[in-house]
Amino acid sequence: MTAARSAHERLLAVLAAFDHAHPALSLTDIGRRAGLSLSTAHRLVRALAAWGALERDDFGIYHVGLRLWELAALAPRGLALRQVALPYLEDLYEATHENVQLAVRDDAEVVYIEWLSGRSAVGVHIRVGARWPLHATGVGLALLAHAEPGFQEEYCTGPLASFTPYTITDPARLRRTLAEVRHTGVAVSNRQITDDALSVAAAIRDRSGGVVAAVSVVVPQEGARTPVLIPAVRLAARGISRALGWRP
Repeated sequence: MTAARSAHERLLAVLAAFDHAHPALSLTDIGRRAGLSLSTAHRLVRALAAWGALERDDFGIYHVGLRLWELAALAPRGLALRQVALPYLEDLYEATHENVQLAVRDDAEVVYIEWLSGRSAVGVHIRVGARWPLHATGVGLALLAHAEPGFQEEYCTGPLASFTPYTITDPARLRRTLAEVRHTGVAVSNRQITDDALSVAAAIRDRSGGVVAAVSVVVPQEGARTPVLIPAVRLAARGISRALGWRP
């Protein structure tokens, strides 16, 4: 199996062995998760560590290195977007004192690139770098609603993962929901990931008018004041969009 893979595929497999559930790995674990022999894993890990992509602690355990963080900071949808958006995210947090999130789309998933959490806010399964299917979150619905029509249709007809009894899994219902998001300018995701949370999200546009990200606030489902949250989230999305050069 190893011989059939190119050098860059094996190198990427080593990096892909790390995720949020596995942030620290032994050499043996890296080899197993990457599908590599121990000798091949050792050679590649040593090269990545020498470059700074991986770091080895005093116990011989490997972690993602700062060199990758430096590269990730150059991504236009990463640190640069977060820096532009942060003042507006902070304003939204001050207005609600609830969880505030910033996310982008990566193919069929939403990736969270910033998250502000209130001390007493509802618990959410979100962290920076976390990924969820587009249809199951407020930010995901806001992003999917403005994706290319062909991609939307392909997504709607594909398998739709379910996390709670309230997760949208019917293609026709998802199409109607996306149409409503485009009509109202906001997405409301009610108890889709957990049965106690509701999120309100809105799309963020760049200079060209294309949707590049989404912002949301997540609140306890019980007693959620959705009509109050909608204008606050819209205002944050509009502010970030203007800061990115968008002009309606």
